[in-house]
Amino acid sequence: MTSSVSSATSSAAASQAATRQTIAGNFDTFLQLLTTQLQNQNPLDPLDTNQFTQQLVQFSSVEQQLKTNDYLAKLVDASATDRAASAGGYLGATITADGSTTTLANGKATWNLSLNKPATKATINIVNASGETVFTSTQAMAAGSDSYTWDGRTSDGSLVTGGQYTIKIDATDAAGQPVTVSSEISGKVDAVDLSGDTPILKIGSISVSLDKVKTLQKSAS
Repeated sequence: MTSSVSSATSSAAASQAATRQTIAGNFDTFLQLLTTQLQNQNPLDPLDTNQFTQQLVQFSSVEQQLKTNDYLAKLVDASATDRAASAGGYLGATITADGSTTTLANGKATWNLSLNKPATKATINIVNASGETVFTSTQAMAAGSDSYTWDGRTSDGSLVTGGQYTIKIDATDAAGQPVTVSSEISGKVDAVDLSGDTPILKIGSISVSLDKVKTLQKSAS
């Protein structure tokens, strides 16, 4: 897990190391030139030390910035490792997350819905992975939280195969004004994808980012 996370920062670390070597080499060269010039300066016409002082300050500022970048890189790497370790704790847990796409399995697909006010007319469309609407229903819906379960049958009554399906709801109130309907999905996390910048939880083939998770429930051991 740690190696998967650290690979994302290896390129930046190599670049910083190369930069440090270049700065160090230039600084050594600068000191050699400064020493040589001071040893061979004309006592009657001494060199202007203000310029050397300014250059020393500039080198010092660059060195401090490189050290700051190193510390920040270590903090980022540690944070990524912590996120990966935290994501691993979701394995085997049942989560509820913001989302409209879930899996039809064992003849049903369920969404948790929330309405900000009652809807006298709500048109519910179930769309398959190809973007085709396979089921449509119109009904009234109460305000607050509720669940909607689809039995996997199309509008003409035929059964569809399992897979990913998305719910889309167009709802209006008695005055014909739009009603906001939010949807959530739930399922057991069976994998965690650490290949990207942030961990992604997997419920079957459905991807859920950590910031979308609303609830977490671990199974009793």
